[in-house]
Amino acid sequence: MLLTRAFDEKALLLQRQGRLGTYAVSRGQEAAQIGSALALKNDDWVVPSFREQGVFIALGYPLHQLYQYWGWDERGMNIPKKFSILPITIPVSAQIPHAVGIAYALKLRNEKKVVACYFGDGGTSKGDFHEGLNMAGVWALPVVFICQNNQWAISVSRKKQSASKTLAQKAISYGFEGIQVDGNDVFGIYKVVSEAVKKARSGKGPSLIECFTYRIGDHTTSDDASRYRSKKEVESWIKKDPIERLRKYMKKKEMWTKMYEKQLKKKIGKQVKEAVERFEKIPKQNPEEMFRYVYAEMPWFLKEEMRDI
Repeated sequence: MLLTRAFDEKALLLQRQGRLGTYAVSRGQEAAQIGSALALKNDDWVVPSFREQGVFIALGYPLHQLYQYWGWDERGMNIPKKFSILPITIPVSAQIPHAVGIAYALKLRNEKKVVACYFGDGGTSKGDFHEGLNMAGVWALPVVFICQNNQWAISVSRKKQSASKTLAQKAISYGFEGIQVDGNDVFGIYKVVSEAVKKARSGKGPSLIECFTYRIGDHTTSDDASRYRSKKEVESWIKKDPIERLRKYMKKKEMWTKMYEKQLKKKIGKQVKEAVERFEKIPKQNPEEMFRYVYAEMPWFLKEEMRDI
């Protein structure tokens, strides 16, 4: 969780310096991401949206490749073969049907694997969400839908998105279980996701897990959340910071000391520094590549544009 926070903080600085593109910070959502990712097996499939750097980090994804992706270079999502994870998806909810498709293939092949699909509360307002969950229920597929309800779909608050008391209860209409869990409790997340994964792996179908959390930062570096959220609201959630919460628990259980955290932060700082250095040494991408993989056969107008670059 500290590594994810440090990765985020460095990415934000790099973006402000013009060394990364638009970036989506995950501060406040570390517990939901780390706790859920650790409940998966290495060969389970992960289908992310655009704010899941904690999931990537928990799975051991190379940090320099994450920076590479956010640094305008799609090769950062050239997934190493040892990972069963799809590239980051920017369009809201577009990844949900993909997750359902993978889960359907796993069921047809009788493979005892599970798909974890991540999205935000805003994603539940899109057609892909309803279509995907409907088919997952019909076919009783091995997929766990993990909604990080961070209370804001860019500038649209949760209460303006749906009249449902919870987002988890939407699963009922699709014939499977929905669970709301404290998204800032890493142990609670791990337990709930572990149970849903076990159920899916045993052929008992999908689950929808709503992680009730908060996006402490802006939606992205192109956003100014102060225009639609009150300072008081943000400060009330900062007090519920999942990292501080875990620190207090560890301190109470005598699992934490100042020296432990000092050494850990030093190690993490070195990891992040080395990742940035490695990312910035990668040769720049040939701009022609943006044209080559759009169509099976490149049309004349793209050929003309490519000649002009």
